[in-house]
Amino acid sequence: MASPTKQLNSLTVRRIIPAPQALVFDAWTNPEQLKRWSAPGDLVNPLVEVDLRAGGRYRIDMLAPDGREHRVTGVYRLVDPPRRLVYTWFWETNPSLGEMLISVDFHDHGAETEVVLEHSLLPSPEAATNHERGWAGCLLKLERLFPGTSA
Repeated sequence: MASPTKQLNSLTVRRIIPAPQALVFDAWTNPEQLKRWSAPGDLVNPLVEVDLRAGGRYRIDMLAPDGREHRVTGVYRLVDPPRRLVYTWFWETNPSLGEMLISVDFHDHGAETEVVLEHSLLPSPEAATNHERGWAGCLLKLERLFPGTSA
């Protein structure tokens, strides 16, 4: 279950994923795995690119059924497999939101991993609410990647 917490200019989401830490980290950083979960709801990912290293860039293209495109890009600031990722978050298709920051911690609980995501530098309460919904949808898809989930 996701449990979001909103603070001024940041959003924290926690979710237990029914898979070992290394597999969850891989799903978060492998382009082929990211294509399977990194767009909420009925959006799909036609393109995902990852240069997984500090200073490396990533790109995630999302496509809605009505043809609308959403593209997020950024730069990895910290890559500490399989424990932590920190990267910038910039909507090329909505640049007025500015550059944000994502920190993801992967807590090892044996057969499960607790994902703690902090999305900071959000420009407004509306942006926080929209991103909270987006992350909830994405994390539900991530959870469903692994067998044995009840989601």
